[in-house]
Amino acid sequence: MANSLVSIQILPKTKDGEDVIPYVDHAISIIDASGLNYEVHPLETTIEGNLSEILPLIEKMNNSMVEKGAHNVISQIKVLYQPDGASMDSLTEKYR
Repeated sequence: MANSLVSIQILPKTKDGEDVIPYVDHAISIIDASGLNYEVHPLETTIEGNLSEILPLIEKMNNSMVEKGAHNVISQIKVLYQPDGASMDSLTEKYR
């Protein structure tokens, strides 16, 4: 069972002020390729998994933004670490 939920909003500083959406789409594709459960929301994406899997994934996302041409990257991150298990469903089930 997953022990963490991590929400990330990635904000690459693009060259010449180009649109960031292709960068964000690329970051989401990295999350998708990881095989971890995730949900895309309007202002952030929430990833469900073990913290030991998610933190390297965030590093990979940031590195890929620079490789794509961003000058730098701001990643706003929220972490719920719950050793006995954490899931998006358990936190939101009463709203669905």
